[in-house]
Parts: sequence; C-alpha cells; structure tokens
Amino acid sequence: MPIDVTSLYDRRSDNRWDRICVGDILERVTWSRPGRIALTGWAGAFGEPAFERLTYRQANDVVNRFANGLLARGLTRGDRVLLVCENSVEAYLAKLGCAKAGMVAVPVNPALASDVLGHVIALAGPRLAVVDAELWPRAAGVLTGAGLRPDVTIPIGGGVAGGGVSFSQFLDGQPAEEPDVTVHGDDIWELLFTSGTTALPKGVMLSHSYAHMGAYAFALSLTRGLRIEADLRLCSFLPVIYHVADQALSLPAFLAGGSLVIGRKLVPAQMARAVAGERVTALWGGSPQLVKAFAAALDDEPGLDVTSLGVLVYGWGAVEPGVLASLRGRCGRDFGLVGIFGQTEAISCHRFWPDAWEEKYQATAPQVNYVGIPNPLLASTVMDTQGQHLLDQPGVPGEAVYRSPAVASGYYRDETATREAFRGGWFHSGDSCTVDEDGLRIMVDRYKDIIKSGGENVSSLRVEAVLHTHPQVAKSAVVGLPHDRWGEAVAAVVVLQPGEQIGEAELIEFCRERLAGFESPKAIVFADELPETVGGKVLKYKLRQQFAEFYPRTATVD
Repeated sequence: MPIDVTSLYDRRSDNRWDRICVGDILERVTWSRPGRIALTGWAGAFGEPAFERLTYRQANDVVNRFANGLLARGLTRGDRVLLVCENSVEAYLAKLGCAKAGMVAVPVNPALASDVLGHVIALAGPRLAVVDAELWPRAAGVLTGAGLRPDVTIPIGGGVAGGGVSFSQFLDGQPAEEPDVTVHGDDIWELLFTSGTTALPKGVMLSHSYAHMGAYAFALSLTRGLRIEADLRLCSFLPVIYHVADQALSLPAFLAGGSLVIGRKLVPAQMARAVAGERVTALWGGSPQLVKAFAAALDDEPGLDVTSLGVLVYGWGAVEPGVLASLRGRCGRDFGLVGIFGQTEAISCHRFWPDAWEEKYQATAPQVNYVGIPNPLLASTVMDTQGQHLLDQPGVPGEAVYRSPAVASGYYRDETATREAFRGGWFHSGDSCTVDEDGLRIMVDRYKDIIKSGGENVSSLRVEAVLHTHPQVAKSAVVGLPHDRWGEAVAAVVVLQPGEQIGEAELIEFCRERLAGFESPKAIVFADELPETVGGKVLKYKLRQQFAEFYPRTATVD
C-alpha cells in the first residue's frame, strides 16, 4: 500500500483508515455502541423474524456478508445492483452492502411503468437484482426481457422467486469480516432516478461524500432538544429505499449513534403507533397532507403516548398552524416542525422552523410556502434568466440555484443534461422562488407548474394550500388547462375526505373568498385518487394530459 507524505493536493483518501464510505457507517459505531439497536423494522418491514431488530454489530455483520456475497458472485467495483423493493430491513442493509463492496445500488420505484423500468435498466446496466417477492410478478416481464433474474428475493408477500435464493440464503456461508475493497468518497454509491415528471427519469449520481455531508447536515436538525445526540430515534414510513430520504432521513440516525425505525407502507395510524411503541424522537412526516393525516391518527387514539417526539420534518408545502397546535398538544410544548426544501440533486436543503419565524408563519401559512434559509452547508441564491442575483429584490421571482458538497455528481451517461443543470457554476433547481424583506425564501412553484392565465402568473401551490384548508378536502392538484379566453385556465382536481360530499360551485366560492379572482379555479373535477410519486408529489403532467380537452367541451365558471 503506497504511502504519500509529500503531495499536498490531488490526494485520495481511500485507505481503510481514512476513507469516506457509506458502507462503513454501521461499522464505525460498533467501536462505541456495538450492542445498541441500530435498525428496527415495524410490522411488515422485514421478511424474516431474524431481521426485525438488529444491533449495530449484527447489522454490520449482515452488511459485510452481503458485500462479500456480491464479490463471491464475481461482481467488481462499480458494478450496479438493481433493487426492486419497498421499505424493509433487508433491502436497506443490501444497499449498504453494495456501498461497502464498492458497487452502486440502483433502487427503483416498483410502481414504474414497464417502459420506464426498461429505460432505467438499459441505462444502468445492472449485473444482479434484488427483489421483493410480492413485487416480482409485476417486474418479471421487464427484468427477464433485459436478461436479469431475481438473484436475491426478500420473502415479503411470497417465497423465493424463480432461479434465485432468499436474502438469508444469499448470506449463508459468507464471512462477516470487512471486505478488502478500495472505496473513495467521490465514488458513486447510488443511482437514484428522478420522478420523470416531464421526460424519462434521469439517473442522479450520488457519491459517498454527498451522502455523508447531507446526512450530517440533517443530523444537526434531527437531534435538537436531545440530551445527547445518540438518543436520536428516527422513524420513516416514507420510502427510504428508492428515494433521497435515505440520505437525509435515515443515515443521520447512524451518524448520531442512534436508531432507525422503518415502516413498510404509508399508513398514518401505524406511524402513530410506531412513534409511541418505539419512543421515536424524530419523524419524517412528508407532505402537509400526510402530516395532517398523522395528527388525525393521533386524535383517533388518545391513549397513545407520543411525548417522545420532538421533531417532525415536512416538505412540499406549508403545514396549517392548527395542525402544529394539535401536534404540540399531544407531543408537548417542546415539539417542533421543520420544513425542508431541496431535491435529489441537492439534499442539504433550506430549513424553515415555524417557531423561529412564528409571526410570519401564523400570518401566512398554509397559503404562502415559506422555506426559510439555506442550511449552513448550502450556498443558495435566487437568480433570473440572465444569471443576476435577486436576493436584494424582495418579491421578484427567480430560480433557486445551489452550491454545496451535498450536490449530486451529475446525471449518469447524460452529459448534455448535466451541463445544462450546472451551467454558470450553480446547480439549477427548476424551482421558482422569491425572497421577502428579511431574506427568507418563499417557494412559488416548479417552473413547469406555474399557470399563465389571462396575463397573470398563478402559483398552483398557493391554490392547493387554500383547498387543503377546507375540512372536506383530502388532496388536491391544481393545473393550467388550455382555454380559448385565458390561454390557460386554473383547474383543480380534488379528492374528498372519505364519506364527504361538496358541490363544485361551493368549493370554488371557498377559494374566491381567500384568493384573487385570477387565482381561483375556473372548474373543479372530483377524483378518487391522484397520480403521485413515492414522496407524495403529484404527477401533474399526467393530469394535464388527461384533461387537455376539458375546457373546450365543458362549461366554465367565469
């Protein structure tokens, strides 16, 4: 092993004693708290009872054995491993095993359409596949067509898929010793595919250093109020296998020396019971609608003790002040919300603490989506189309752009898209923002979702926030649809609360009382569900396609 004590730049910290490797995250803690529970699977989030609850020592042994199993199969540094899995302890540790072996995890959303999944596989070129038993029937045609088989099955919802072995069988006979593999912090450990709301998904290249920097930045927020950082008990029922929440809202548990609890599926009642049963201190709450559903679940079970919960993280909109008050009534006066604003390509994120800017929050939420200020690890400005900074021009919309060590390395095998996204030395987010007179950022909308109606720009997020304050509305999505008079007319697709009924005219009037006339929906369509990504963001392009001819053949409300 070469020792370099003369070079002062262009160095590579890839020795076992100084490297940055996501696969080492558990191993580091075995030297301080080997017997502490590292990872717990809530009911349904593990395939075999042996993986329900693991200490740091046990979890690291599983990671090592999985990594050694990959190497024994002939895979080498940089090879890709496909994961078609929902949340489970086994899938989570498989990802860490890929990282420790110097390979690249390629987790995919199991709900992807067949053609999109085929595109992802063709782009990534995986050499081995890990699948959930219950998901194999859906993915089988695409994987076999691409020459892949279910090499490793996580036995949730079924037995071993044809031609492969179970997760535990894959570990059998593999040593628990640390694999001898070179890993550097700038190596890519994961390809996460974007939601693909405007085109086929791009593979976002995430390095070991990106993961560590982003996770440490979040660990600071998640451990607020704790006596010591290792008391952190972080919980997520939102996806942490194929979503960037794995970096920001799972890895911090281990960097703090705490514990992670993962749930299988998004069920607010189960989230509430997990918080009580596992004494969770920090929860990834997701969208404001999910946070509201979580609060309602607590109301349905008044006997649950959730006073351990100190921090709830949310995003994609503003939480209603009444929901915060309800949660604080159950969790205690020290309970706090923190809003985040970022994306897969830049995960350090802005932070908005309602408690820090209480007057603004109480006066504007949920209609105005304050996202606060950049995390100290994040340089961010608001920029116009000519590249001029707008921080000194309150209220003028521009694009949020980023610089940070927690920014992605690029889009895999797509140099054109990477150059466009990083033009001018900043990562361009595609999010429209303004700043207020105090420098706080306000998220206006995704550029592609801003509605241009009658010469005015309408924020779809603002209209949705008003709709979500109506007690009979469960979810909504607001889009601009082609209209002869307005160019684009504001339209809302609404999902009502179970068993509720309300007329279109009544709901439009509700909006008109709270919004400008040009912002208010011209029509409302009621639906049973909305097309959503794994994080709960609505795929609005699908609604625009579905209702493209809506106004020419439907009477409108002027």
